[in-house]
Amino acid sequence: MTPPAGAAAFLAQHGWGGASIVPLAGDASFRRYFRVTQGDRRAVLMDAPPPQEETAPFLSVAAWLAERGFTAPQVHAVDAAQGLVLLEDFGDDRLREAADAAPAAAIAHYEAAVDLLIGLHRHPAGPFAPYDAAALHREAAVFVDWYCPAVGLDVNRDGYVAAWDAVFDHARADPPVTVLRDYHAENLMLVGPERALGLLDFQDALAGHRAYDLVSLLQDARRDVDGNVEEAMLARYRTATGQGDDFLAAYHVLGAQRNAKILGVFTRLWRRDGKARYSAMCPRVWAYLERDLSNPVLEPVAAWFDEQVPPELRGDPRMLAQSRTA
Repeated sequence: MTPPAGAAAFLAQHGWGGASIVPLAGDASFRRYFRVTQGDRRAVLMDAPPPQEETAPFLSVAAWLAERGFTAPQVHAVDAAQGLVLLEDFGDDRLREAADAAPAAAIAHYEAAVDLLIGLHRHPAGPFAPYDAAALHREAAVFVDWYCPAVGLDVNRDGYVAAWDAVFDHARADPPVTVLRDYHAENLMLVGPERALGLLDFQDALAGHRAYDLVSLLQDARRDVDGNVEEAMLARYRTATGQGDDFLAAYHVLGAQRNAKILGVFTRLWRRDGKARYSAMCPRVWAYLERDLSNPVLEPVAAWFDEQVPPELRGDPRMLAQSRTA
């Protein structure tokens, strides 16, 4: 987490000369974040190094959200060539820690997060690429590309594609809404005295189904969400928006797809990128996936998993791989 070579000059150019730069957070991608302090001023430096990352999607989505009254970080300065962006600092209060510290109050935080989505979905989808069946298939494939080989499975790929083909019509977005895609407790900040929800990590936004971000929030790969909380929040959203059983079918299809993708992504982060902590989250993700697969609408996908992935190979891929070589 050493600051990028051009950081000091970039900051000096924009009135932050001599500011301290300390690591703030890494990312599952190549992005890194640093806190910049100068006297009583604070900001966040995002390092999105090209060619692996680009700044334009983040800036575009941030502007779209802010124009509609949502709390995205204000952008202070940009150097797209270096991949540097100086942002408003939302502080350190995340929904994750707030919910963990006071479980009795967690429900209120989740209600606020669901209400934000209700407001977001009142707007037509932004000018973003479609989150269509082709995109869903590409993401689902990460499971067979990374998780299965890691645990020694040689699976039926054609059958996997066919199983998802049989259910993706349930997740057709009509009309689409803006999907932030990583809408979960570690990307929701409690900002200012009013503790408004500030949004982070939205640069991959697409135009897709309204159930997707609810899945991201309520089947959180990084934090256990009680099934009763999930049910209560789904009911809250459906009551406010008038969604029926078709919405619930889409929720479980997208939940299964997202969780299968995450199992593949977390395996890749461990094996390719050396980020072993992600593999330890996979048992939680498996629990969510199996919950979704129990829904009758997922029967073709559940049948594939029952046939191809035995229960003893559903867990932490790093630990499973080590047990194979022990």
